[in-house]
Amino acid sequence: MSRPAPDAYPRNAPMRALPQLIFLSRWLQLPLYLGLILAQGVYVWHFWVELIHLIEAALGSQDAVQKIVAAVTPVGQTVASMKTPSETVIMLVVLGLIDVVMISNLLIMVIIGGYETFVSRMRLEGHPDQPEWLSHVNASVLKVKLATAIIGISSIHLLKTFINAAAYDEKTLLWQTAIHITFLLSAMAVAATDRLMPVQHAVKRGALGAAQADAAH
Repeated sequence: MSRPAPDAYPRNAPMRALPQLIFLSRWLQLPLYLGLILAQGVYVWHFWVELIHLIEAALGSQDAVQKIVAAVTPVGQTVASMKTPSETVIMLVVLGLIDVVMISNLLIMVIIGGYETFVSRMRLEGHPDQPEWLSHVNASVLKVKLATAIIGISSIHLLKTFINAAAYDEKTLLWQTAIHITFLLSAMAVAATDRLMPVQHAVKRGALGAAQADAAH
């Protein structure tokens, strides 16, 4: 028995109880997105704390110098004593700030894109502040953008490791490189799958249309 076409169902027909309950269950994700907004606030606080320490260190505060040196020193390593922050320390702190910004961008994509895709429309069409990527967001586009953002974050972490390579052993360097390559390959696989899916849908629609035409004759 063939399934009725979507247009065969009346648009204003009331939903049955079980489908309506299942459809309303999407709002259970709302507390998750609100929690991510709180996590975004924590990252904003962390960003400003690190930035203030960097500015204070540049102005000569010894306490701030020790704090930023401790922040960029790998776990288990002895914190070096410095009177002024070295160029490497400043670069590592700035890369840490960039890392926070990129993670914050990732959170924004998950919060806004996820809510728009899986919970409810935000009705931002025509709004002057609508993000460019939100106009064509769907589950596939969001997946590719998240994979790209994760690669960017991984690149920052890898760059920080190589700048401070003397503080790490060879095994750590190899593992971080391997993990980064894995992220790259995963993103390429996601993008390739995203490109193949529209082609497969088009082929199926073409085959269905040909079958319907043959049946009509």
